[in-house]
Amino acid sequence: MKKVLLGMISALFVMFVVGCSQQNEDSENQTGAEEQQTITLGVTPWTSTVPPTEIAQILLEDMGYNVEQTQADAGSTYIGLSRGDIDVFMDGWFPVHDVYIEKYGDSIEETAVSYTGADAGLVVPSYMEDVNSVEDLVGMEDQFNNELYGIEEGASVTGIIDDLIEGYGLDMEQVNSSEGGMLAQAMRKLENEKPVVFYGWRPHTMFNKLDIKVIEDDKGFFETATVKVITNKELQETAPEAYEFLSNWSIPLDDVEEMIVKIEEEDAPAREVAQEWIDNNQDKVNEMLGK
Repeated sequence: MKKVLLGMISALFVMFVVGCSQQNEDSENQTGAEEQQTITLGVTPWTSTVPPTEIAQILLEDMGYNVEQTQADAGSTYIGLSRGDIDVFMDGWFPVHDVYIEKYGDSIEETAVSYTGADAGLVVPSYMEDVNSVEDLVGMEDQFNNELYGIEEGASVTGIIDDLIEGYGLDMEQVNSSEGGMLAQAMRKLENEKPVVFYGWRPHTMFNKLDIKVIEDDKGFFETATVKVITNKELQETAPEAYEFLSNWSIPLDDVEEMIVKIEEEDAPAREVAQEWIDNNQDKVNEMLGK
């Protein structure tokens, strides 16, 4: 009888210990889940935004953060950054986006240079041999049906193009749509070798698949861009490890363009392309992570 009683007590004790251990483990897991911080990345409707954003997301997730993406135009992205609804934007274009820094500089900051040498400006087909500068467009606006194709109205470059039209005295109207819509309109003209002028920039597949050229802007409305990582100023305090990684961020322009081609032209999943870049550039990744 004593042996049976002792056996029962021992069994109960083991069950109690196991139960307590499981309860503590569940509690720790729940606490860990509650403490997992979410970082929100702003994503504009530009192909250049996708590769850096996907790479950053993978690396931030590897660091233990929960990462979300918020789709918005450039203006709304900067508003979100200023309010703290968005933590990071991987594709700030300068000096074009100086206007946003001037407006929201109290709450956002330029955290790192992603890459330099990103050309941007008005683009025409290479078969338009007599058009090599914006000045050359003056007096021939009717050949373009007095239209110049641009991206969405929420982008700051829309205002720059309007200022350019006025500054050069062009009898043209900017027709705005999405990046894809703009390119579709331009390609219809290109396919028939008709005159067309539109906004272009690198990195972008348009320079890989279309025979086009950026024309000179002697009045300086467009400059070669520097692309930067923009963060909400609170990120340095709320997520110091993430901020440190982002402050070390850099990536070659050519690499971004190659990834865009894979995603847009070869239909490769963006996350797989980003992971491939990480795998092939581990030294660079370690440098950004401070290892």
